[in-house]
Amino acid sequence: MALRHFITTQDYSRTEIDALLEQAASFKRSPRGQQLAGKSIALLFFNPSMRTRTSFELGAFQLGGHAIVLAPGKDAWPIEFEVGSVMDGDTEEHIAEVARVLSRYVDLIAVRAFPKFQDWAVDRQDKVVKAFAQYATVPVINMETITHPCQELAHALAMKEHLGDLTRKKYVLTWTYHPKPLNTAVANSALLIATKMGMDVTLLCPTPDYVLDERYMAFGRLNAEQNGGSLKVSHDIEEAYAGADVVYAKSWGALPFFGQWDKEKPIREANRHFMVDEAKMALTNHGLFSHCLPLRRNIKATDAVMDAPYCIAIDEAENRLHVQKAVMASLIGQG
Repeated sequence: MALRHFITTQDYSRTEIDALLEQAASFKRSPRGQQLAGKSIALLFFNPSMRTRTSFELGAFQLGGHAIVLAPGKDAWPIEFEVGSVMDGDTEEHIAEVARVLSRYVDLIAVRAFPKFQDWAVDRQDKVVKAFAQYATVPVINMETITHPCQELAHALAMKEHLGDLTRKKYVLTWTYHPKPLNTAVANSALLIATKMGMDVTLLCPTPDYVLDERYMAFGRLNAEQNGGSLKVSHDIEEAYAGADVVYAKSWGALPFFGQWDKEKPIREANRHFMVDEAKMALTNHGLFSHCLPLRRNIKATDAVMDAPYCIAIDEAENRLHVQKAVMASLIGQG
């Protein structure tokens, strides 16, 4: 049987996603288990983390396993990912050795590696996590690269807890202002999971420049078709918010200006009004609000929205612990 990784939820059927969510809900009711007893996971962080690191370390512990945290280039050797490279620069060892050696030590490998924000044609290839999956002989988990599948599951579980069946619920994925260029990973993932759950999804963004990569738009359309939902793009704030059951906010960079921050910045500055506030939420169908966190208050969303009873961002953050345990438990034992 081929080794199964957790790189993107697009590799998983709706039935498999539902099973992971059911297992996560079970872990939420009863947190302790022995599914990882005597097992270990290597957590490789090429970028900073708070929720991801805490929830994976704690999740492994609660299931009887052990997590080892590594930061390549800081407390571990810098890693080379290009095939055929002449390694006369800063990198000390190649992924071909790293992944295979770690596979001899641990039962799972998890990777967090953001884009370089220089060339989207390169970053969209997701080389780092895919290289780990290529060379590892144990399952590999994506802790956020150009998608964030663990966040997807936590988000879906939080929505199901508050709304039950998500089919045909109106879901608004709205761009928000941020003073820096940000990864499209959470936006890509929110689009994937909301369409996979059969929701009526509106991608709200200031201009066509902020529409997501066509790969994810195509997956979204396919998911909607297969699961009874829909997907559309809007640049009209009031039309998008009207009657929404869920509003999910995220800032992301405009792909035509990827690596060209000076050119994108004026567009971004002109659209600060996309911040989620009480007036916009009043247009919804008593809608829920959420965000993956961290969130800059009164930049992406107001204090009033973040502190409102309809904000489920903390529920979603907690659910990271439970869904990641479900993912680890489902993958363990393959290696």
